[in-house]
Amino acid sequence: MLKQRIITAVILVLAFLAAVLWLPLRAQALVFGGVAALGAWEWAALSGWHRPFSRVVYTLLTIACFVTLWIVCQLDATPTREAVQPYIGSACLFWSATTLLVERYPASAVLWRSVVVRSLMGWLMMAATWLSVVYLLTLSYGAVLVILLILIVAVADIGAYFAGHAWGQHKLAPRVSPGKTWAGLWGGVACVLLLSFVVIYFRAAQFDHLAPASIVIVALVCAGASVLGDLTVSMVKRECGVKDSGSLLPGHGGVLDRIDSICGTAPVFALALMLIGY
Repeated sequence: MLKQRIITAVILVLAFLAAVLWLPLRAQALVFGGVAALGAWEWAALSGWHRPFSRVVYTLLTIACFVTLWIVCQLDATPTREAVQPYIGSACLFWSATTLLVERYPASAVLWRSVVVRSLMGWLMMAATWLSVVYLLTLSYGAVLVILLILIVAVADIGAYFAGHAWGQHKLAPRVSPGKTWAGLWGGVACVLLLSFVVIYFRAAQFDHLAPASIVIVALVCAGASVLGDLTVSMVKRECGVKDSGSLLPGHGGVLDRIDSICGTAPVFALALMLIGY
């Protein structure tokens, strides 16, 4: 099981780096759109659409959202911040609201238990994640920004894992994800803080106009968003009575199990860069 998990992880990392570093923007949009579409396929089942036909329709509608955003935001040209910010900002408001939903679970389930609400949640999550990643790729040093986004999520997860195993006694959200602890949360935040210091020290000339304090704040906010994305998907899975969102990735479960933290972090990261003047 561990060997299978490692092999899958290595393949995913290599595929991600190849897409980010060598593919043109349109191909990158297609690749990440495909990943998000697989996430939508899995979310369809979590929403209550269990028949294959219903899940296909849900996934196609999600792809239609991507195409619409591509056209409306003019991602194929040079998208302006004004064109993209309302959509990404709305996604960040959604993630802010889910903080209360997670904190109040299971009582909060009455607000989002219906198939319609869960379906809308999935569309917003997948569309906002895809838009955020593609928008980042259109910026100067776009590949570096997307790699940094994934590093923040990975470092937060690794720090939380080791700190949680070493000192985790107090549960963070026991009704949502019993394995997560406050020690894990602060361990992840500490590791992301360290990453932000590394970025400040080695930053390229393109980032010189960004204040070090701004970089630290962005990193810390994204660390929290990463945890929130994970907890939100865990909350929906718990309500549905499933452990994994799917089985597409050997040793890892479903695609959504791997991108849930990215879904929470990508819009926050993109909006934060806009606000600090990148």
